[in-house]
Amino acid sequence: TSSGVFLLQMGWGDLGAFGEPSKETPNLDQMAAEGMLFLDFYTASPLCSPSRAALLTGRLPVRNGFYTTNGHARNAYTPQDIVGGIPDSELLLPELLKKGGYTNKIIGKWHLGHRPQFHPLKHGFDEWFGSPNCHFGPYNSTERPNIPVYRDWEMVGRYYEDFKIDLKTGEANLTQLYLQEALDFISKQQASQQPFFLYWAIDATHAPVYASKQFLGTSQRGLYGDAVREIDDSVGRILKHLQQLGISENTFVFFTSDNGAALISAPKQGGSNGPFLCGKQTTFEGGMREPAIAWWPGHIPAGGVSHQLGSVMDLFSTSLSLAGLQPPSDRQIDGIDLLPVILQGKLIDRPIFYYRGNELMAVRAGLYKAHYWTWSNSWEEHGKGIDFCPGQSVAGVTTHTQEEHTHLPLLFHLGRDPGEKYPLSFASEEYQRAVEHISGLVQQHKATLVPGQPQLNVCDQAVM
Repeated sequence: TSSGVFLLQMGWGDLGAFGEPSKETPNLDQMAAEGMLFLDFYTASPLCSPSRAALLTGRLPVRNGFYTTNGHARNAYTPQDIVGGIPDSELLLPELLKKGGYTNKIIGKWHLGHRPQFHPLKHGFDEWFGSPNCHFGPYNSTERPNIPVYRDWEMVGRYYEDFKIDLKTGEANLTQLYLQEALDFISKQQASQQPFFLYWAIDATHAPVYASKQFLGTSQRGLYGDAVREIDDSVGRILKHLQQLGISENTFVFFTSDNGAALISAPKQGGSNGPFLCGKQTTFEGGMREPAIAWWPGHIPAGGVSHQLGSVMDLFSTSLSLAGLQPPSDRQIDGIDLLPVILQGKLIDRPIFYYRGNELMAVRAGLYKAHYWTWSNSWEEHGKGIDFCPGQSVAGVTTHTQEEHTHLPLLFHLGRDPGEKYPLSFASEEYQRAVEHISGLVQQHKATLVPGQPQLNVCDQAVM
């Protein structure tokens, strides 16, 4: 069985299947109708690089090194001026799949380090077309060069120079380039009867947002919607290609995001997190709950909807299971195998841990979520117009100072209150019972973070 993971920066509320009112994602909605929709699926971090590291290692960022300690409850981040990256000691999914005879390709954004030792082809990928980082810029090349684009080991150009992005109109044909790369790779592997892993990690919905000419001005949602429509069209073309080649029943495909929609870029360049609180960079639901769809014709019952608590880290364990391989036994793996959920409709009891930097901010078990710390961003940043929760201030919850609740966690019932607006009363029996249960899970979890064991910290700079 071949597999593909589509990883984009989109919000839970950006898809018609999740209730987006303009209904401009017909292909993703069809993918959901033919497969399984995950309503309670999470990333491992509210930022790009640590969540991508978690997906490819099956491990929380606090284990795989993608976190910061120099600013409490900050996040790991790898722009051009950080020299760290994925440690050699980590085993990435493509490295393990290679042992099962898989050919592996990454298309788009890598974001796990830009120096040679962190190159994707050093960590299990056979091919790469894309960039170490997002399409930040444009920069002044005399002071700071624009970000490079690679084909395998060779740099083939730079964003804004050889790969044009028009910031005035939002026009760029990058998504079309990434789509063609995917179609060509799939055709090549099918022709050689080679099992493959495709990691399609495009960044059109990351500000500055872009779309190609034929999609510009076609959405009710503006430029961001144009980018979403082009992504939706591309996903549809990839799935149709698999069907035309006759390999769809041998290919497991999963669509999700690396973090919630960046509301700091809203409304023109940011997406929707539906009913959830805040967005990217926070550990509220809007920052970490993701759209997620599993598709595998002939295997996944059509029209399935799951309330399984899932994580991007589960794609590591699930992909290995599909390939008939075992996860490494010499380290803690946080991802679980979702095949019993996807194929048999089972529910696996497991918690979700919400980290920001190396601080455990919150934990979800069942329908209950306990916040041990609350914080959106500082008053200083907020005063400069940096807002991760625009129009969503909840007193005592979306705090601008770091508030500790370790002795009396703020508890929410996400079934009755998905927007995290109404903390349960500390005095209620429901509160006592749920917090006691979650506290036990936290103790078990912290015991797996071996005391005194040096944790890798590859990033020496914090982000806002």
